[in-house]
This record gives sequence, C-alpha cells and structure tokens, in this order.
Amino acid sequence: MGKRAYNFGAGPCTLPLPVLEEAQREFVDYMNSGMSVIEMSHRGKEYDKTHAEAMALAKEVYGVPEDFEVIFVQGGATLQFAMVPMNLIEPGKKAAYICCGEWSGKAFKEAKIFGEAYPAWDGKSIQYSRMPKNSEIKIQEGTAYLHMTSNETIGGIRNIEWPEVNVPIVADMSSDFMSRPIPWEKFDIVYGGIQKNLGPSGMAMVFVRKSILDKCNKNIATYLRYDIHVNNQSLYNTPPVFSVYMMGKVLKWMKAQGGLKDIEETATRRASLVYGVIDKSSGYYRSHVEKEYRSIMNIVFRLPTEVLEEKFLAEAKKANFVGLKGHKSVGGCRASCYNAVTDEAVYSLRDFMEKFQKENPA
Repeated sequence: MGKRAYNFGAGPCTLPLPVLEEAQREFVDYMNSGMSVIEMSHRGKEYDKTHAEAMALAKEVYGVPEDFEVIFVQGGATLQFAMVPMNLIEPGKKAAYICCGEWSGKAFKEAKIFGEAYPAWDGKSIQYSRMPKNSEIKIQEGTAYLHMTSNETIGGIRNIEWPEVNVPIVADMSSDFMSRPIPWEKFDIVYGGIQKNLGPSGMAMVFVRKSILDKCNKNIATYLRYDIHVNNQSLYNTPPVFSVYMMGKVLKWMKAQGGLKDIEETATRRASLVYGVIDKSSGYYRSHVEKEYRSIMNIVFRLPTEVLEEKFLAEAKKANFVGLKGHKSVGGCRASCYNAVTDEAVYSLRDFMEKFQKENPA
C-alpha cells in the first residue's frame, strides 16, 4: 500500500486504518459465510448479530439513556430535515429553528414546507461568526420544538452552551457526532449523518426519546415515521448494511480509544495545533469565527489573497493533503479534524502552514 493521504475532507472523510484493514480482510468471506456482508440477507443470523451489536454500541459509546431508542435510516441528515417536522409539528403548533449557517438554514427551509416555522435566532447579520447566547434564543408560544445544529460544518462554529428552553430540543449533530459527551436530558431527538466521525456515507443515526413516539404524526408515508423504524429495529426495509457494518467497527475502535472523554481531549488538542498557527501568523491566516465558538471538528481559515489560497491548496495537494478546500459557498480553506484523523496528519498540516507562510509572504 502506498502512503495514506492526509485526509481533512469534510465528509465522506477519513476512517481509522485498523477498521479499514479489518474490513478488507473480511470483505469476501464474512463470518465464514462464503459471502461478503453486502451480499448476504439482512434477515440472516450473521447480519442480525452485526446489526444488533452496532445498535448496542451506539448507545454505549454515546452514553445514551434507557429512555431513548436508536434508529438507522437511509437519506443522511438531509432526510431528517424533513422527517423531523413531518413527525413533530402538530396541528396548531409551530417549530423554532436556530439559524446559524448553511445546514441549519436548509433544515429551516425544509420545515416551512410541512408547517409553520420561525427563526428563534438568526446569525446572518453577524456573518454566522458565532452561535447564539442562551439569552438571545426567543421561543414563541405554541412552539412544538426547537431545532439546533450543534456544529456548522461549512461555517466552522459550534455550540459551547446548550439551549435552556421550555420546549423539546431536536439537534442535528452530524459534524460533531460522538466527538464529545452531551447532556441527554435536554434533548428529545439527536440525529446526524454518520459520514463524518462514524463510517461511510449512506445512513443517518437518530436517537429518539421513547415518550415522543406516540405523539408523532401517523398521517405521513410509512417509511418516514419514527415509530415504524423503532418498532422494526431499523429493519422495516433493507437497511444500508455496509454502513451499519462499518459503523459498528468504528464504534469498537472509539471504545478502545477510551470513549468520548478521551476522544474530546484528543480533538481539542489537535485543533489547538492548527488554531495556534492561525493565531500566531499575524493575520496571514485568519478566521472569521469568534474564538470562543471555534469548531474543533471543522477549522476554517483564509489567506491574504485568493491567489495565495489557490497556491496554498495546490501545494498542499502535492504534499499529500486532501480536502483542504473550503466549501464552494464560502471559499477559503477548511481542515476537518474528525475522530480518525491522525496526529501525524495534524502535525504535518501545522508544519506545512508555517512553512508556506515563511516561503510566501503577503
């Protein structure tokens, strides 16, 4: 095998090498079945064990309380933008959304298709440079739930304090899924696409508080009902078997790393290496994000000119770095330091950034 790329892509993203190697060994003959996992029946004993282990590990690693169910469902977080309001907006009720960037804006737009929705806070006037303070979140009477996005992948901001509101909270945690412990007592639904920290693309994982299932709308397409997926253990239809299989292996790897507390400490340390270069560069590298709200998963930055940015990205590619180009909607650069990104990759990026500034003065 050639040298592994330093993959800082925002998703799909890098996965732990031991997990990939284990999957490689098992791929053509899983559990001595004479088949790969993507060929066998999702009702067979081999996959049934794999599925059940992944569900149990998801709850264990994330510290999920007993009063939550876990669901595996296709469509990524984008389908959840629709499933949440379809299930939760009751007649005569409305939904509140914290609009803190591109993805929360997409979720808000989707909610308005299925019911009344309003922004409980909108950071557009400050160029989405931070998350809201609790005192800034305004909940109207008759609100069914508050939707929040804990980490904006494109904007590089994250929540540092969790909302204190008197309505159920729904959280899209796609880009910091299982990167830190969360206060479960505050949430009724936590969801995210798994293609950032947990596995390959093709699936969302949704944690649903049991007490809301009876209240969910039943007059929608069967596949889009949370209770249907819960009652069928996420086997109502053929599940995304490869995504489930790989996620189970990643969860085992995460458990072996020491769990979420150690993972959060590692992520914070790695992010500080990159932010350290930015802060010491005398403005050569700059971030629009207020320091307190900087994401430790998605580090966004600009260079003095677009010409220098293009040169930076071109030279980074030659130096084995992948995925450093910022999202097309905002430009610039972005380093996504998800759980499986190695220390070697982050140290190498730090050194490359310092060297590039020295050799390419503004």
